[in-house]
Amino acid sequence: METNDKIIPLRHYGRWVSGAILIALLGLIVNAFIVGQIDWPVVGKFFFSPALIRGLGNTILITVCSMIVGLILGVVFAVMRLSKNPVTRWFSGLYIWLFRGTPVYLQLLIWFNLALIFPIVNLGFAEYRMVDVMTPFVAALFGLGLNEGAYMTEIVRSGILSVDKGQVDAATTLGMTRLTAMRRIVLPQAMRVIVPPVGNEFIGLLKTSSMASAIAFTELLHRAQLIYFVNAKVMELLIVATGWYLIVVTLLSFFQVGIERRFNRGHSFSARRSLFAVFKSNVLGKKQQGRA
Repeated sequence: METNDKIIPLRHYGRWVSGAILIALLGLIVNAFIVGQIDWPVVGKFFFSPALIRGLGNTILITVCSMIVGLILGVVFAVMRLSKNPVTRWFSGLYIWLFRGTPVYLQLLIWFNLALIFPIVNLGFAEYRMVDVMTPFVAALFGLGLNEGAYMTEIVRSGILSVDKGQVDAATTLGMTRLTAMRRIVLPQAMRVIVPPVGNEFIGLLKTSSMASAIAFTELLHRAQLIYFVNAKVMELLIVATGWYLIVVTLLSFFQVGIERRFNRGHSFSARRSLFAVFKSNVLGKKQQGRA
């Protein structure tokens, strides 16, 4: 028996209204920037300025170096955190408490002004002035790297705990040491859990590196500031810096998706994230304010 019943799709009028409102607001914002007192030719002129490109290179350099330091410290202190030795567990907990409990901006200032406490570095066979040793780059590396290491410790620890403990017990039964089992069995499996937050941390660290401008490290934002201190084109140079940050973050988001898919091979599709999800996490939803 045939029926004439039709399935009438539900009309989402609220979505249309909210979408129209958001598009209108976006149009107003864009129009405000177009008609505002912004010298757009200056933006185009400085977008590929050699000084800003060098600043961008320094931003990428300090980000990569700090992330390497953070990863090494993260693995070391995560293993210490999971150790049966109470002293190593306590020391790892102290490190996490200290560097996660203080703002990274404050840590940068402390490292940069360390010469006020230790004016001379005495190695026994040689002496150096701290002001010569603790350059803006070194201070930024210490401040960002040690802070990142505290966050990476918790990420790596979570990844290690995601692997069944029975696999370590089985490996030790076969004659492996716990360290060998950790390196050959646990860490490769833990990477599937570790990689997504590490990608987010790297992109967050890229943006956090702008704080190094406070200690005169010539990264992208500091270069822009040096230029607008001279020509008074403040908003124009800040727009240029914003554009470069967004370009680099977008490219890194593509790279992050590829890495995640590589480590998620053989696992359910639900464990994978789309490029939009990664981009939204890195640009719109990163909890970077908690570090400031």
